[in-house]
Parts: sequence; structure tokens; C-alpha cells
Amino acid sequence: MTELTPAGRVQQLREELHRHNHNYYVLNAPEISDKEFDLMMRELEELEREHPELHDPLSPTQRVGSDLSSGFEHVVHERPMMSLANTYSIEEVDDWFRRVSDGLGGEPWQVVGEMKFDGTSISLTYERGQLVRAVTRGDGTQGDDVTRNVMTIRSIPLRLQPGNWPERFEIRGEILMPWESFERLNRERFENEEPLFANPRNAASGTLKTLDPRIVAARRLDARFYYLLGEDLPFPDHYQNMEAARSWGFKVSSAMKLMDSLEQVNAYINYWDEERRKLPVATDGLVFKVNSLRQQLNLGYTAKSPRWAIAYKFNPERACTPLRFVSFETGRMGIVTPVANLEPVLLSGTIVKRASLHNEDIIRQLDIHEHDRLYVEKGGEIIPKITGVDLKARAEGSRPVEFVSHCPSCGTPLTRIEGEAAWWCPNRYGCPPQITGRIEHFCARRMMDIDGIGEETVEQLYRHGIVTCIADLYKLTTADLSHLEGLGERSAQRIIRGIEASKSVPFERVVYALSIPNVGETTAKRLARTVQSMDRLLEMSEEELTSIPDVGPIIARCIFDFLREPANISTIDALREAGVQMSLSEEQMQPKGTALEGKQIVISGTFSRHSRDEYKEIIEREGGKNVGSISKKTSFVLAGENMGPAKAEKCAKLGIPMLSEEEFLKMLSNGD
Repeated sequence: MTELTPAGRVQQLREELHRHNHNYYVLNAPEISDKEFDLMMRELEELEREHPELHDPLSPTQRVGSDLSSGFEHVVHERPMMSLANTYSIEEVDDWFRRVSDGLGGEPWQVVGEMKFDGTSISLTYERGQLVRAVTRGDGTQGDDVTRNVMTIRSIPLRLQPGNWPERFEIRGEILMPWESFERLNRERFENEEPLFANPRNAASGTLKTLDPRIVAARRLDARFYYLLGEDLPFPDHYQNMEAARSWGFKVSSAMKLMDSLEQVNAYINYWDEERRKLPVATDGLVFKVNSLRQQLNLGYTAKSPRWAIAYKFNPERACTPLRFVSFETGRMGIVTPVANLEPVLLSGTIVKRASLHNEDIIRQLDIHEHDRLYVEKGGEIIPKITGVDLKARAEGSRPVEFVSHCPSCGTPLTRIEGEAAWWCPNRYGCPPQITGRIEHFCARRMMDIDGIGEETVEQLYRHGIVTCIADLYKLTTADLSHLEGLGERSAQRIIRGIEASKSVPFERVVYALSIPNVGETTAKRLARTVQSMDRLLEMSEEELTSIPDVGPIIARCIFDFLREPANISTIDALREAGVQMSLSEEQMQPKGTALEGKQIVISGTFSRHSRDEYKEIIEREGGKNVGSISKKTSFVLAGENMGPAKAEKCAKLGIPMLSEEEFLKMLSNGD
């Protein structure tokens, strides 16, 4: 036999290892032992180390990940990743089935049933049989490029098995953390005194966003795939395409089933409502899709979801467990929330120990007594919810749970506003959890986005007397931070950089970050855009505030009172002195144009001259309205590169004009 060259041996090993990976992680049919696999991997690693010219980013050796990583690039989806319409009853699935039949005009059709896996959505793009990009769902329009991390997931093929795959295509699925991996991870975190993940979905999502691919590799994520997209798909129907994808190396659920009747659909639901509990990964329902791609296209989309598919959500699991005690916790806005502390119970794959009781009225409605046995279920299989009491198990003479009369943190007598359910602590500027809650809110991503300051850091800063209000953040030094538990020099420097960067955060986010009662993100933006500066806001009367759109009498009173409190005036003055933005930018304060007045505009695709957010600002500044979906009311679509074909087809059908980036900017410059 002719001895292989190093390049030949490397190629041989790579092909063999790819095949064995597929056999082990996808087919569950290994042909060799772990030891034999490891020896082959070690030989390949040595050859690649000796011959760097043979480096290949898709080599099996690259699945272990690299420690060279940075933040994630945002990538616009070629086709939006829409969510599905949800239903929780078989009757609603039956209604959907009939709507599809009517929409197809009595034409025969088939339905595909699939598991709805409870993970984090992913879109993979392959070119010439190789993985080139992996992007999270994000907001449906754009997501994070997590290709490096996805390459560490061994059930995802880096190179496809031989087959009739298109030159370029996209496949969508869910990244999952199997129950076994989830339980092992939480055991490790418990032993290291780290916060536990709430459920496998959160664990999978958090892992996929980890900046160190080696950590991703160690956590043994898995994947399931459910939809193929592209221009040259091998078959005209969904079921055959997914079977083809299975043969190319993708992990497609064996639960996928082709059905012809409503009776089969209902039987499928009843079967999997029980059998899903035996699966190695978390599920939260089923998905039903029209099989024919042509019929899918004919049925089209609503504003939010495809008409040709529907998600059936399983009813949440329910358990009954003893109540240990009810604790009372004060939040950022002073609201005191009762929490049921339970004997731990397994529910939807996770251990439940606590559940919010929301307010005093809920305790009274449920008639909760001390040490009752409570029924608990998970809303959407995520958030534990108390739904009832096992009255037969109630101990004789047990007393009703009483709501506290004083703040559990500072001891201040609680107040209840007439007509509202909540009790709140009026000691707004002296109650520790309210103070720390406001500081944490101020630093959060959608507010001032100060990286590195979370709940634990805020608690430490407040406990040591370093930060007692939000303005104190701008006095921090690395010396103040570096001696805190869990923070080193590098972490301290990162926080200081984040604080400095927050000085350029736009005025509308500053307004939101101040924690004005009843002023959420949307109201803060409207408020800032209307008043344009903090000076103007400070001098406005309640009547003037009420004239602002979205600001009613209650919100106006909250704003007015907040801005008359000496502690808040002092904080605002200190923020201004520190350099925080206290007015709109010069560009934002330019007189509003009328070129787009009364027009409803959809933005789609990617652009080179401005970002999507910048175009939204331009449209608003010129009197137009940004809308998310195309309808008869749409004036035109601002169409960039990679606009989805479905949107283009809908424009043609409804006669909606599509303007290119250059045409749009020319239109504005001409005032046309």
C-alpha cells in the first residue's frame, strides 16, 4: 500500500471523524469506542499542529472551541424569523384546520405534526455543503452571529453528508440543553455557589451567548431542526425536505408525522401530551404545518405569523406541595410582594421552591392558610404560579396568612392607594431595597447600559456606603471597586469604562433610567421627544404634562411630584454636572419635517447609507409612521438588500410601491 502524505492522512482522518460524529450524536449508532475516537482525534491534532498550512476552520478538532472571542456581530436575517400563533386547546387547532381548508378552497392538503422543542431558536446557513453562519432569532429581524459557538455542538454538521443539498440554503431549529446536561450543570453551579439556571431553555440561551466557546463545548448542547428554506430546495413539500435534511446529517425529530385528517391530528396531540415526558429534552407543545410549500405560499402570513402553521401548547404541569411560609419583599418602586416559599417540587423538569402571590387580594381570593398544601403550575412552563389550595389537607385550627402592616425592610407603615391592590412603602428615599433597585435599574442595558453592575455589585456598593444614589456612580474609581468581593482590577476598569460611556446615552433613556413612577420606556421616549430637555420638564405644570400624548392625569401627577422632591432635584443636578445627557441632541431637536406626514412605512432588508434604526428616526422626524407589516394601509416599503421574497410578493399583490435606499433619500432631498 502507498503511504499517505500528511495532507492525505489529515483529509482521511477528518472524513472519518465527521462520519463517526454523525453516527454517535445524530444516529445514536456508534461504530467505534470512545477510546478509538479519541486516538484518531489526537492523531489529527498532532498532524495539524505539525502542518499549520493544512488548517481548516471546519476540522473536527475545531469543535472544542477557542478562547479567542469577542462580542457578537448583529446580522440581519435574509428572511424574518416570525413567531407562530399559539393555542392551548384542541378545539382551536380544529378551527385552524378548518380555516386552512377554507383558505385552500377545498383543495386536498396534508398536515405535518412536529414537536415544539423548548430551546433557543437558531438559523444556520450552508454553502456548498459547509456551515458558513449561525444566527440567533434576536428580534426576528436581526440576531447575533454565534457561529463559533455553534461549531462546538457535535450534533450540528459542519460538513454535510453526501446528498442532493442545494448550493446554498438556510435551515432553522432549536438549540437545546438535554435534561441530563442541565441537571449536571446546575449541580456544578450549586457546588460552586453560583446562581442556578431556571430551566433548560434559559441554560441553552445563556450558554450560546457565552463568549468562550470552550464553555459552550463543555456544556454539551444539542439541536433539533424543523424547517428548510432556499431557492432550490430538493422537494416541493416540507416533509420530504426535512427527511432529506435528516439524510444530510441534521438531527430531525423522529416525532415528525405526515397526516391527512383532523382525527389524526387530534390523536397525535393526545399521544404526545403524555409521551413527551419521556423525551431527553424539554418540549412545550406541538407544531402543525401545511405540507405543500406552494400551499404555504398561497395561504401567506398575518402581521405576526404564518397562516399555514400553528403551535399547540401543552397544558402546564400541576403539582401540590406544602407551604413552608410566606415572605414579603419590597421592590424598586416600594411595592411589597408576598412570596410563597414551598417544599421543593419537580415541575416541568425543574425544582420549584418559590412562587409570587402578587398582592393581598390574591391571598384572600385563594384563602391561603399557614402550612396549606398549594397547587402550583408553570405559566408557559416557565413562571411558577399558585392556582389553588387543597382544602381537604388543611390542618384544623390553621390561621389565615396575614399581610404585613409595615415594610419588611425598613419598618415604615405601609400605604394602600384607594382602588389599587398593592401595598407600598412610602419611605422611597430611605428604604434599602428601593434605593438599590433604582440603582440597578439605572445601570441596566435598556437604560444607561453600564456593563458589569448587576444586583450583587449594587448590593455591595450600597452596603459599603460607596453608592447611596444613582449620582454616586459617577464618583466611582477603580480603587473603590477593585477591593469588592468578586471584582478584580479588570472588572473594575470595565465598570468605569461603562460609566464613562453612559454619559453619551440619549436623553430619552436617561428619563427612563430615573425610575419615575408609572413612566415606562415608551412614555419616557414620548416625554423626552416632546419636552426636549430636562430644564423644560422641570418647569412644566401638571396641566402641561397632561397635554403630552400618552400622559394622563395619574402619570402627570407622578412626574410632577417626582420632580418636586429635593432628593431627585439634587440627583438630577449631580447627573448634569457629571456630563449625563439632559436634552435631545442637536439633530433630534431640528424642526420636524412634513415630507412623510401621514404615511405608513415598512422598512425591510439591509442598508449601506444608514442603519435601520437611523431610518426609523428619519421617518419619524419627517412626520411618517413606522409600521412592522405590509397591509393595504402601507404607503410604501423602504426596501434594502436581502428583502424577503414573501414581502416583495405581498407588495406586488397589494400594489404597494417599493423604494430603494437611493430613491428614498432622493425623495426626501427633493421634498417630494
